[in-house]
Amino acid sequence: MITHIRGKLVEKNPTFAIIEANGIGYWLNISLNTYSQLPDNEFVILYTHLSIKEDAHTLYGFINKTEREIFRLLISVSGVGPSIARTMLSSMTTDEIQQAIASNNVGVIQSVKGIGVKTAQRVLVDLRDKISKTYAVDEVYVSLSNTIKNEALSALEVLGFNKKQAEKVVDKILLEDNTVSVEVLIKNALKNL
Repeated sequence: MITHIRGKLVEKNPTFAIIEANGIGYWLNISLNTYSQLPDNEFVILYTHLSIKEDAHTLYGFINKTEREIFRLLISVSGVGPSIARTMLSSMTTDEIQQAIASNNVGVIQSVKGIGVKTAQRVLVDLRDKISKTYAVDEVYVSLSNTIKNEALSALEVLGFNKKQAEKVVDKILLEDNTVSVEVLIKNALKNL
């Protein structure tokens, strides 16, 4: 329902932030990773997730969309609620969580306070395929505007190349240099196809 909040950071604490937007103060539960990246008393944008239960409506805030997506994946696992997911995001970076899940590392997941062996195994079983499809095991997630990638892929398809094969080449180029223009990306992809 609420996808993000942009406003003045009124108060920040390791577990919550208060953002004032249009005269309304929003209390957002945050992770330590988000806390460490929040500036002091400036206009900020936090991506949000609204958790609705019988007795409470709780708003969670995240510094970026990747952190919010990992949170949503974690709470989709039976036995992992919002507080455990937030603890996990406070204990590890999103890259560390993705790496642990993709590499099937039960010990790392279990090291988070509140997660036992069975829950850790359930997290790995439930999320391994989802993480593997979205994030490569040995690659760092590249967050850049998908328009450059999509334009390059569209051009390569028009030129007759297989979309999956072209996407692998384009992703590899973007991992090496994510500041390339569409033209340079297409030229480099053509050299490698």
